[in-house]
Amino acid sequence: MSVHRLAGVGLALLLGTAARGGAQAAPRSLFNGHDLAGWHADVPAADTNPKARAFTVRNGLLVSLGEPRGHLITDAVYRDYRLEVEYRFSAKPGNAGVLVHASAPRALYKMFPRSIEVQMESGNAGDFWCILEDIHVPDMERRRGPPAEWGTTEGKARRILNLTDDSEKPVGQWNRMVIEAVGRTVRVWVNGTLVNAGTDATADHGQIALQSEGSEVEFRKIVLTPMPRPAAGR
Repeated sequence: MSVHRLAGVGLALLLGTAARGGAQAAPRSLFNGHDLAGWHADVPAADTNPKARAFTVRNGLLVSLGEPRGHLITDAVYRDYRLEVEYRFSAKPGNAGVLVHASAPRALYKMFPRSIEVQMESGNAGDFWCILEDIHVPDMERRRGPPAEWGTTEGKARRILNLTDDSEKPVGQWNRMVIEAVGRTVRVWVNGTLVNAGTDATADHGQIALQSEGSEVEFRKIVLTPMPRPAAGR
C-alpha cells in the first residue's frame, strides 16, 4: 500500500476514534474540486487498455463517465459517518451507485467490490444491493422476495427495494443523497426523504466507492462527517 493510502487510512481511523470518544468531528470533503486525490480507480478494461478512463474532473465536478465500467474507490477506510452526496444525471436518466463498507475488489462478476450498494439509478434511488455483504430491513419478504432466494452472490435476490420511488428530481437537477453508516445500521435519505433503513449489516467499516455503470453522472459534493456510535445497550 502506498504512503498516501496509509496516511488516509490512519486519518480515517483517527476520525472514527474521535467520534466514538464523543469529540465533535468536523465535516471533511472527499472531493477537492480539482483532481481525484484520495481516490483510486478500479476499471477492469484498463487491465488491457491503460488509456481506459471511467472517471474525470470537469469544470469543478467529479464525473463518472459511465463507460468503461468500474469503480472509483477511496484510499481510506471509514466507519461511523454521515456521507452527503450531491449528484445529477445531466442528459438522460441513468444508473450509478454509492458503495459503503467496500473491501475486496472485483468480488462479484469480476467487477463489483464486496460492499453494500446504495442505488442511484433513476427511479430507484435508495435501493440496497447486497454484494457479498448483507443487511436486513423491515418487511423483508415484500421488499426482497421469498427468503429461499435471498443471498449476496450471483443469481441470488440481492436487491432490497426502497420505501419510495418519488423522491428524485428531474434529469438535469441536483439530487442530495445522505447516507448514515453507523455501527451495523445504514440509513438513506434522498432530497430529505428517508428512503431506506437497514440493520444488522455484516460489515461496519470499509472504503467508499462510486460506480461507472453505463451512464454519465456528475458529483458536485461528497462530504463525510464522522458520527458517534451509540453506546452498547442503547
